[in-house]
Amino acid sequence: MFLAAVIQTSSTTDVARNLAEAEALIARAAGYGAKFVGTPENTNFLGPAEEKVRLAEPLDGPTCTLFADLARRHAIHLLLGSFNERGTDPARCRNTSVLFGPDGSKRAIYRKIHLFDVDHSDAVRATESRTIEPGDAYVTADTPLGRFGLSVCYDLRFGDQYRRLAREGAEMLCVPAAFTMRTGRDHWAELLRARAIECQSYVLAPAQYGLHGGSSELRESFGRAMIVDPWGVVLATAPDGPSGLALAEIDLARVAEIRRAIPVSAYDRD
Repeated sequence: MFLAAVIQTSSTTDVARNLAEAEALIARAAGYGAKFVGTPENTNFLGPAEEKVRLAEPLDGPTCTLFADLARRHAIHLLLGSFNERGTDPARCRNTSVLFGPDGSKRAIYRKIHLFDVDHSDAVRATESRTIEPGDAYVTADTPLGRFGLSVCYDLRFGDQYRRLAREGAEMLCVPAAFTMRTGRDHWAELLRARAIECQSYVLAPAQYGLHGGSSELRESFGRAMIVDPWGVVLATAPDGPSGLALAEIDLARVAEIRRAIPVSAYDRD
């Protein structure tokens, strides 16, 4: 059993400010005793897509270097929810999530597969594929805490990805996100609970919150960073606001108990 924390923040175009806020919240979570801490999608930068591409970094760049140091400093497993990784196409970057171990090593690297290309309304319109290069591999990571399955934001709508992660042994599903206010209000908690129930796994969901200023593409994120248990019970939710945490105890015996009682995987025909 261990304590997990998911962070809620409000990133902008100010990279230094974003990283300082994340660093403070990580320290706060570690101070409570959290052994796993996760940050949201777009932790280091949330603003115009072209600027995101221009500022893209390699995996050994300043953002990952900072997170490796924070994982070592606090002796925690630390999820960089996502950052703008330099890709193979100069016109696009990757939306990349990195799990660091307590020694600062990269335990897993996941590049967002399902890109947010939608045209719902003026409030929910995006073509992420224009500036983001998609990933092509599902990723799980074995750690002393248990096995994590990685994903990012819009992936949440694709249940087959999570069932695949569960079949590969994932007991905890990470969903760092920047869900829009419009879709988050009606779908965020419902989708997180659905993934937890169908995969019989914990769901760890850090989130962006509020208005992300300094951008001609001004947008608002829903927030409600959340931890859900494998029965679909919401264990903790961050309060509305630009800087917060949700913390809950993770007991993997609960995963094993539920999977024994309702052996869904034994009847999975995929």
